[in-house]
Amino acid sequence: MKFVWVYLVAAVVFLTIDAIWLGYVARDFYKDRLGSLLLERPRFGIAAGFYAIFVIGLIYFAIAPGLNAESFGLTVFNAFLFGLFCYMTYDATNLSTIKGFDTTVAVVDTLWGATLSAFTAGVTYFVVRAFSLWHG
Repeated sequence: MKFVWVYLVAAVVFLTIDAIWLGYVARDFYKDRLGSLLLERPRFGIAAGFYAIFVIGLIYFAIAPGLNAESFGLTVFNAFLFGLFCYMTYDATNLSTIKGFDTTVAVVDTLWGATLSAFTAGVTYFVVRAFSLWHG
């Protein structure tokens, strides 16, 4: 049951912050730089699959090890690296294979993924510890 609670906390944090980023903060940034490559309407089912699996990875590689070690620093560091590696894989692949994929978008998106992952893991760590939802 502890995994379910951690998953719910991490998913809510990740989805909320990323929705604000994609829907408001950086919407024009992506549209201006990738306009012709973007779909009129995102494929939400595919996006949901990514988010569901990504949060599991974030828990497995960063949040659970940090909670087990009772280390906020380890949690955030591992999450930053996990986000960096995952988002860089996506962005570097696009940059190397898609004509017109923007270098600035690749860099910003990679840094965003790493930062969002670290933030999500840090918040999740504090919430889970505050409510005693993890007993490693």
